[in-house]
Amino acid sequence: MQLRYNFRLYPTPGQCAALAKAFGCARVVYNDGLRLRQEARAAGLPYISDAELSKRIITQAKKTPERAWLSEVSAVVLQQAPADLNTAYRNFFVSASGKRKGPKVAPPRFRPKRDNRQAIRFTRNARFQITAGGRLRLPKVGDVTVKWSRRLPSEPSSVTVVKDAAGRYFASFGIEAGEEPLPETAAEVGIDLGLTHFAVLSDGRKIDDPRFLRRAERRLRKAQQALSRKAKGSANRRKAVVKAAGAHARVADARRDFAHKLSTQIIRENQAVMVENLAVKGLARTKPARSVHDAGWSAFVNMLEYKAARYGRTLVKIDRWFPGSKLCSACGAAAESVPLNVRSWACPCGAVHDRDVNAAKNILAAGRAERLNACGGTVRPAA
Repeated sequence: MQLRYNFRLYPTPGQCAALAKAFGCARVVYNDGLRLRQEARAAGLPYISDAELSKRIITQAKKTPERAWLSEVSAVVLQQAPADLNTAYRNFFVSASGKRKGPKVAPPRFRPKRDNRQAIRFTRNARFQITAGGRLRLPKVGDVTVKWSRRLPSEPSSVTVVKDAAGRYFASFGIEAGEEPLPETAAEVGIDLGLTHFAVLSDGRKIDDPRFLRRAERRLRKAQQALSRKAKGSANRRKAVVKAAGAHARVADARRDFAHKLSTQIIRENQAVMVENLAVKGLARTKPARSVHDAGWSAFVNMLEYKAARYGRTLVKIDRWFPGSKLCSACGAAAESVPLNVRSWACPCGAVHDRDVNAAKNILAAGRAERLNACGGTVRPAA
């Protein structure tokens, strides 16, 4: 299993300049490769192979006066740029042929010079290493200070240095990790995701929605207003851009931290987790779109998925059309209609249901049915 471990970097001013040079060289090599392939296609020439492209935009380009400065950065950084371009082209071709599931992939685009996010990748060939003092040694950059929050489980196969819009630097280590099964438990849980509460569990627990974006709206609005008043191209505007990006980054970090802690707790406590397969893209086009994006359901479910695979748990995704809110979890009878403003309802059998808890119980029952009837049996609770 391929995992990513991210740590904060604190480069010196000289190292920041070296990283900026590496970011720029990787961008230029990527754009040169894309330009060559576009020109070859416009001229009706054959598709330039990966090896030929790398030779022309790196090896031969270094010998020209216009690109002689490419030799000032690590060769591995330059080699990863055409590798990323080749991956982008393959994804586009597979998507255009219909072999790739999901949304259509657009053809590769040029990387802008003023992009808010910059990244370069070092593989093992670059001979990066973690020093005895806990620093990250990068070729032609130096020993960069790292804020370690935990130990790496194994030797990293690559490290990606990222600079985000807020001006922060991160090291993302690629780790090949095996399964680490947790002790088995008999507990199972169904999860109903929503906006009134972030998650309602089948055992009756309700996790409040933190609403990180809503709580930070005033601070974000003031930062954006201050940015809009600055003259374009000025030093004050660059400072305001970083300040606004930092405010948004704090919101995203808080949301990610909450999702990680909650998903880890649920995976540790339960042997099987059942959750809805929500159509977040569709919900994001409705009236509560901002609240849907603020909740971050997709990231939370993805965390549950990879943590379940890593720790030997089972995750079952229930069909999004499953009428969990309208089914009685006691007798299985289906109500005619349960509007969103109805938070509790009574079944003719005498059971009185909380809408969200009842939905979580039905999701748990449907997930158990799908696990026990993998050979084609019924997957719905009996009426």
